[in-house]
Amino acid sequence: MNFGIVLYIQSFLVITIGLFQIFPLIFAIYYYKIEYNVAINSLNTINSFIYSIIITIAMGIIINLAMKKYRKTEVKIRESFAVVTFGWVFAAFFASLPFLIHAYFLNYPSTGSINTFTDAYFEMMSGFTTTGSTILTDIEVLPKGLLFWRSLSHWLGGMGIILLTVAILPALGVGGMQLYQAEVPGPITDKIAPRISQTAKILWGVYLLFTVIETILLMLGGMDFFDSLCHTFGTIATGGFSTKNLSVGHYNSTYINLVITVFMFLAGTSFTLHYRFLKGNLSAYTKDSEFKFYFSVILLSTIIIMLDTYQKSNEYSVIKSVESVLFQVVSIITTTGYGIGLDSATNANSAQNISIFQFGIWSTFSQSIMILLMILGGSAGSTGGGVKNIRVLLAIKFMFNEIIKFIYPRHVKLIRVGQNVIKQSILLSTLGFLIIHIIITMLATVVMNFLENDFIISFTSVIATLNNIGPGLGKIGPTGNFSEISSVGKWVLSFCMLLGRLELYSVIIIFFPIAWKKN
Repeated sequence: MNFGIVLYIQSFLVITIGLFQIFPLIFAIYYYKIEYNVAINSLNTINSFIYSIIITIAMGIIINLAMKKYRKTEVKIRESFAVVTFGWVFAAFFASLPFLIHAYFLNYPSTGSINTFTDAYFEMMSGFTTTGSTILTDIEVLPKGLLFWRSLSHWLGGMGIILLTVAILPALGVGGMQLYQAEVPGPITDKIAPRISQTAKILWGVYLLFTVIETILLMLGGMDFFDSLCHTFGTIATGGFSTKNLSVGHYNSTYINLVITVFMFLAGTSFTLHYRFLKGNLSAYTKDSEFKFYFSVILLSTIIIMLDTYQKSNEYSVIKSVESVLFQVVSIITTTGYGIGLDSATNANSAQNISIFQFGIWSTFSQSIMILLMILGGSAGSTGGGVKNIRVLLAIKFMFNEIIKFIYPRHVKLIRVGQNVIKQSILLSTLGFLIIHIIITMLATVVMNFLENDFIISFTSVIATLNNIGPGLGKIGPTGNFSEISSVGKWVLSFCMLLGRLELYSVIIIFFPIAWKKN
């Protein structure tokens, strides 16, 4: 492996992370006078970003100059895996600096900051991988600048920070396809333009368009610009970080719930399909087998869970039940993780009254369906996590085909998705991925259970992080957080987030000795 070219590309990534910190700095400056007289001195936030920007960009420039001689080196498959894996590791590291510097200025520990490197790294890995798991017990006490950076990390990680680098650096055209394949989710990588840099720009263009539209719609629903932008970042990237302790439930608005539900659904759909639809292919969705499977699962799950929850808590109308259940089903299957739980002290008289608003207190039957949706995830080529609908669809077709062969040994039937015949290599890769995913889930659960001594929390924390969802069950449920997880446990879960976001292979291959040998 040629580490020179790996570090050279990392330098651009580090510089990019530093430059993007200018945006939360602007918000910190804007809110300076507003926040100056509250418990947290906003001036510290401004200084935190200034120092962080200087440190991050300076480190990027130093690495770039030191590795400049490797700039014309070809990026091969092993280097691409290293670039992507270490890229996300570095991104989370440098992104955590504003939180750590802010805590230092406040003479930590402080309730208005993230006080340890473990917590800061966990929060930023959760942000960039669009997981949405948080260690914060009081989100609203954080300064606006840090809240914005927290949400912006979702948006950058949603479409892919390496894909962003490929889009803005045409010089990486050579080897760009390898980087694209190593980062973009799904078993089938769909290049929609001759050059990979063009593909990256097209996907980011659609991503930006959806971001603008949702932000405007949320502002029309009563959110201010800051909250609209932050919640849009969390929606389009299927991340789930909110600026409110009660998440989307803070607004108690059917309109806002509907807007976010629609855009979560769109974000969990392949962005290639969006591009084709916008280009005039009106049947792009209806002819896509994965989309139809994805839509059918959401519809069926919503109906089943609604019937289960409504019969046990029928104090709300059918329409309100559909709204609540649909929101949470879409939030979980797209791995966004937003919640609409109401404040029981002001909005309900008992736990039963709010059961339709919090899947954490649904029946075990409905919760089991939600866990399956967590694992299933969104579509390939979307910003959603999970194993992806296309893989489950292929596995179902494979099992059905094997049953037919058992009955009719001489029967030969090709596995198709739509009109496309699935190659044997793709099928084997899909089955291999599912097996590895199951093994990692079991091993990580055993480790977490050893650390936490609670199976439900251990299992759902692994499911939540490995599939980039956010909330689990119990104290890490939709109204809880990960603050009580041990420090070692947080590092285990951070690794699970990385594994899930990069679809296992890109990370796992780094641990094989053959990947480290010279070309």
